[in-house]
Amino acid sequence: MSMVTRKIAFFDMHKIADSGQAFRIRDIDCTHTELIAFGKYLQVADLGDGNFAFSCSEKEFSSIWAPYFDLDRDYVSIAASIRPDDDYLKDAASFSDGIRILKQEPFETTISYIISQRRSIPSITTSVERISALCGKKIAAPKLKAPFVKPLKDEYYAFPSPAELSSLSFEKLEGTGVGYRAPYIAQAAEGFADGRIDPDSLAKLDNEALYKALTAMYGVGTKVANCVMLFAYARTSRFPIDVWIQRIVDRYYGGSFDCSKYPETAGIMQQFMFYYERRRDNT
Repeated sequence: MSMVTRKIAFFDMHKIADSGQAFRIRDIDCTHTELIAFGKYLQVADLGDGNFAFSCSEKEFSSIWAPYFDLDRDYVSIAASIRPDDDYLKDAASFSDGIRILKQEPFETTISYIISQRRSIPSITTSVERISALCGKKIAAPKLKAPFVKPLKDEYYAFPSPAELSSLSFEKLEGTGVGYRAPYIAQAAEGFADGRIDPDSLAKLDNEALYKALTAMYGVGTKVANCVMLFAYARTSRFPIDVWIQRIVDRYYGGSFDCSKYPETAGIMQQFMFYYERRRDNT
C-alpha cells in the first residue's frame, strides 16, 4: 500500500469537503475523508498536529494531489493580508481556516457547474453521481491499512470523459435529474469530445479571453464561468457571485465588494465568505 505523509499548514479536509467547491468528497469519520477525482480514489487521514496521510504514491501526490489541493500556495499569508478594517472578512477567514481552492479537472468542473445553476449542493451531488455511474469507468475500492480506514463503498465511478458523456442518450441524461440543463450538458460534452473546446488551449488564455471563451458555451453565464475559472483554472482573482455571496455583499459591503483590494486572491476571499455565511450558525 502506497502512502504519503505531509505536515501542512492551513489544511482541513472536513471544511474542504463541506465548502461546496467539488461534489465528490465525503467525510468517512472525524479523521478520514475520501474523494474521487481525475479517475482515482484518494483517502486522506488526519494524523493530528497538522500532519496528514494520503493513500497514494509520491509520484501521484506530486503530479496530481499537491496541485489539486493548491499546496504550494501560502494561505496563512493570504489570510493575514486581509485589510485590518474588514472585520467580516477577518472573521470569515478565521472561521474557514483550512479551506484551500481545489484545482479540479476542467471538463468535470464545467459540467458540474452547469448542473449547479439554481440547485442545492446535495441535488448537484446526486446528479453528478448518477452521471458517473451511468457512463464513467468503474473504480474498485482499494484495500487500505492503518492509518486509513475502509472506504465507504466497494466500488466507485470516475466522472466520464467527454466521449463517454457525449455517448450517453439524451433520455438517460435527463433521467439524472439535471432538468433544463440537459441540452447545455449535451452540447458541452460534444464540444469537449470533438476538440472544439480544448482545456489545454483554454488554460493558456488570459483571464479576459478565458471568460469570453467560457461564456460563449451554450448555457454558461457569468457565475458558472467564474466558478470554472476559479476551481478548474486556478484564476484566484475571480469572484463568483451566487445568492449567498450577493447576500453577504449587500449586508456587509453596501452592495459592492471591492475586488481590487485583493487582485490575486479575491476568489479565495470569496470562498472564506461562502463557507462562513453557510456554517457559522451551525457551530
